[in-house]
Amino acid sequence: MSSKDSLGIGIVGCGMISEFQSQAIGNLPNARVVAYFDTVADMAKARAEQHGATAYDDYERMLADPNLDIVSICTPSGSHLDPAVQAAAAGKHVMVEKPVEITPERVDGIIDACKKSGVVLGAIFPRRFQEPSRILKAVVESGRFGTITLADVYIKWYRTQAYYDKGGWRGTWKLDGGGALMNQGIHGIDLLQWVMGGIDEVQGMTATLGHERIEVEDTAVASVRFKNGALGVIEGSTSCWPGAKIRIEIGGTRGSVVLEDETILAWQFEDEVAEDAEIRAKFGPREGLSGGGASDPSAIDSEGHRRQFEDFVGAIQAGKTPFCDGNEGRNSVAVITSIYRSVKEKRPVKVT
Repeated sequence: MSSKDSLGIGIVGCGMISEFQSQAIGNLPNARVVAYFDTVADMAKARAEQHGATAYDDYERMLADPNLDIVSICTPSGSHLDPAVQAAAAGKHVMVEKPVEITPERVDGIIDACKKSGVVLGAIFPRRFQEPSRILKAVVESGRFGTITLADVYIKWYRTQAYYDKGGWRGTWKLDGGGALMNQGIHGIDLLQWVMGGIDEVQGMTATLGHERIEVEDTAVASVRFKNGALGVIEGSTSCWPGAKIRIEIGGTRGSVVLEDETILAWQFEDEVAEDAEIRAKFGPREGLSGGGASDPSAIDSEGHRRQFEDFVGAIQAGKTPFCDGNEGRNSVAVITSIYRSVKEKRPVKVT
């Protein structure tokens, strides 16, 4: 628990996503960005000047800043472990952008370090904080679907060749940890597995069909068996021009729902109740929603991050567990690495 009215946040890694986090935190009454660190000193300096914070080119010096309470890790995916462990050892709470790390074992290293130091660990998954996502999870848990039979997610996104060529870490196993599933598809995969209560088994196929000079997949499909017995499909791609919004479909013996990003396209149940019409009216097709990153990674808004940081900071201040902690963040990484293992071993694999 923290008795401070406003917690100071330091951002590590000053690329594109750090700006969305800065905007989100800037809209909170109980937190503020106080520091930036990047191995490219000019990037940290530019962010710090933009947002009225202190720039650091020495990570240990940033961790010693007395105004710093939380460290948010925004470095390439496969380089989250070391700065997160260092922050925990310094007694700082830790927030990590998706994926928490690129293997369950590396995620466990961060979880263990935070537990040992008694600090709070959060995992960034903004879609869990969208109201339609919360409503969908609640209706799954209510039993209104009857027996859920099929649950699918389709992430048919697009990234140019220049996107991969520009960032030296993109499309590599070492720092990206995978391709269309681990970097882009993880948003939808996390949401599906969370809504459905977890995935038990996967069997996948992957290919690189639309890009050159990358080590990882740009196209993937997997069949899944959920812990509740339902079957389903995961599709993930960065090779489907012009890119479509993430689509989740859930069907059961007494109902069906289709969710496309924040839009509910179908909401049908055998036992119709008054709230159903209200949900369709409020969350059906409407103006003013972001592009969701389907073709442009910057075409998102900061509202999901704002809600997540609001929850995270509030949990620290109240001495509670955040809504999406490190253990929750581990689940989608375990699903994706199990799909990769299935591809390599050409067999179904249990998710661990």
